[in-house]
Amino acid sequence: MATKKSAPRAFDQVETWVFDLDNTLYPHHLLWQQVDDRIRAYVAEFLKVTADEAFRVQKDYYKRYGTTMRGLMTEHGLDPDHYLDFVHQIDHSPLEPNPALGDALEKLPGRKLILTNGTVAHADAVLRRLDIDKHFEDVFDIVAAELEPKPKAIVYERFLERHGVDPMKAAMFEDLSRNLEVPHTLGMTTVLVVPSGQREVFREEWELEGRDAPHVDHVTDDLAGFLGQVRGV
Repeated sequence: MATKKSAPRAFDQVETWVFDLDNTLYPHHLLWQQVDDRIRAYVAEFLKVTADEAFRVQKDYYKRYGTTMRGLMTEHGLDPDHYLDFVHQIDHSPLEPNPALGDALEKLPGRKLILTNGTVAHADAVLRRLDIDKHFEDVFDIVAAELEPKPKAIVYERFLERHGVDPMKAAMFEDLSRNLEVPHTLGMTTVLVVPSGQREVFREEWELEGRDAPHVDHVTDDLAGFLGQVRGV
């Protein structure tokens, strides 16, 4: 017998708004193809394998370890600093200011934080291009997480402790359903963000699944619009 999904959690108690970065604050196709290509190139050079084999390894490690980097560290002794510098050397110019998102963020009562598997430098570049950097108190990146990626529970625990966040009074916005499971268990209100352009670059089926999962309270394909009416949800 299927388990009935509980009523979605609301936002009236939320004091801290936590956002993933890539593919959540902007559509997947605007930047991620560049990062994806650079990861594949790095894997091919690091392991001395063909592009096809690098692609297979990249996606396999991403699914099993949370990031390709963690897989390379675990199985091949990767130097994470060099990897992170390389894969985030991208052109951020496709991103343009998003005044609607900025207005929505400004009207949200409470703190706004970024929790990303990327780096602070990359996050800063993205937030500046979108012209929403002034709305965020801080960025908790892969380095702050001691190189452990979401969806590992320890990442969220370290984040909550560092910033003094009460998960029962927080909301988490993510583009991957699996990254919302731990936040929901901790008591956070969860939102799965599925912006347009999801199929304009390669994404595996598991990355697009989970809209109906019990740990997903809300789903939106329009983050700015959703935030604009969030108190009425």
